[in-house]
Amino acid sequence: MYQPLDDAGRTLLVTGAAVATPGTTERTEALAVRGGRVVHIGTTDDARAALGGRADDTLELDGGLVHPGFVDAHCHPVMYGQALAWVDCRPERVPDIETLVAVLTEAARDLPAGVPVRGFGYEHRRLAEQRHPTCHDLDRVATDREVYVMNASGHGGVVNSHALRSCGITAGTPSPEGGSIGRSASGEPDGRLWDAACDLLTGPGGVKIGNHGPNFHLSEPDAVMADHLQRAQEVFLAAGVTTVGDAQASRREMETYLRARADGSLRLRVSAYLTSALLDTALELGVVHGFGDDLFRVQGVKFYADGTLGGWTAYFPDGYAADCCHHGQLYHSAEEYAELVGRAHHAGLQTATHAQSPYAIGMVLDAVEKAQADRERPGIRHRIEHSGLPTDEQIARMGRLGVIPVMQPQHHLRTGDGTLTAVGDLGHRYNPAGSCLAADVPVVFSSDAPVAPPAPLEAVSAAATRRTVLGTVLGDASLRVPVAEGLRAHTASAARALHREHSVGALTPGMLADFVVLADDPLTADPAELSSIAVHETWIGGTRAWAAPGR
Repeated sequence: MYQPLDDAGRTLLVTGAAVATPGTTERTEALAVRGGRVVHIGTTDDARAALGGRADDTLELDGGLVHPGFVDAHCHPVMYGQALAWVDCRPERVPDIETLVAVLTEAARDLPAGVPVRGFGYEHRRLAEQRHPTCHDLDRVATDREVYVMNASGHGGVVNSHALRSCGITAGTPSPEGGSIGRSASGEPDGRLWDAACDLLTGPGGVKIGNHGPNFHLSEPDAVMADHLQRAQEVFLAAGVTTVGDAQASRREMETYLRARADGSLRLRVSAYLTSALLDTALELGVVHGFGDDLFRVQGVKFYADGTLGGWTAYFPDGYAADCCHHGQLYHSAEEYAELVGRAHHAGLQTATHAQSPYAIGMVLDAVEKAQADRERPGIRHRIEHSGLPTDEQIARMGRLGVIPVMQPQHHLRTGDGTLTAVGDLGHRYNPAGSCLAADVPVVFSSDAPVAPPAPLEAVSAAATRRTVLGTVLGDASLRVPVAEGLRAHTASAARALHREHSVGALTPGMLADFVVLADDPLTADPAELSSIAVHETWIGGTRAWAAPGR
């Protein structure tokens, strides 16, 4: 095990593998590190000379590629760790509702009496029944405790009748603003709780965020939350991710990160975006513009314009192609949303807004344009999260306004076919990253874990091929992203979206020595096979944070 490079004079020489040269497709042969930062990349002799002719530690590799650590600009690490502890209900394991009930029932047998049964990852459009489960389906799992299975979108899910009773949800309970309570034909609740309605699950003392987003902030004891974070960090590091943007931090996340920061167990670099339900608190405390350090910082505020494509809650005023009477929903009126964004912008807070439909994306751009007109803030880099279906004109507006689209190619990989069903041919434009690049709008890639696993090379592959898991190719070649640009979207461009471009995302002198050792060079591999390239080691600040078994 290598010693941490906390000492400003301690050095590391990395040799034996190609080293990615920032901003180019060129490769060099060695990397020199001092005190946790890059000193030089170049020939082995030059790198050694840059360290004064000696190195305290030497990492001698046997081929492969030393690449900048990947930056996952939009994910939910604490939620991801918690979901990993729940029952796996993804389509690969759960093809139908009968299997869903069976795997949840099996898990319930191993839990103490009264402990909730929770699952994650079902996709109703990929269940054989082509529907959501209901409370009656989940009553077959248990009637004496809560059963909750979260949809893969993270925007809601289904509970059993016990949970409905415990939460006081009846036929007379109205759907909250920005959310919905599913109902049967008789008007009785059918177990579905979506978006803002998820507030009802967190209990009297739990986190509440109202119409500011889907509430996935189910708290557990401190030690359990710490385990969730550690479990998530292990997966991120194994994928070569060294920096993350937590795209919705509540009290639950802040407490978990700060405890980990204090006890030394925080291994990833984290930039947190506070849920907009905490905007007033952030403004009162003056927590603005990169409050924190290189390991943990509060970077901005997370907003929601509309819902999710996967759950059919993204907002289409003229209805969905599959159901013209179904429109999805907005979390705020355009006027209320513009006022919220304007307040954050005036204080210098970067905003990151979830918006999927063209209508919602336009609402964000209108609000940013108004905020900039009221008080110009060059370089604030407001973000649109997901930005699933922007028009070409909206992409051009992003360029003019300096707005950054943060996309997740793994979404169209997994749910592109369902999106085509939902919105028709418009779905072929899902995640039009190639159009962004053609318009000189820097595109950023991320995972949105737990919606998709942290797997940067899978994301780069999905952007390059635009082929779904069912074999459908979305759109034409103009929407695809070359592998070199995809790698930049998951490193340097993602770092810029987090306002961290001067410290992470590239291996240049003065930058933090965050890097990943890959088995092969993605630029020489088949784009469709990138996800098969193994991650051998992950280093943060010149210290090995993770290594594959046997290394």
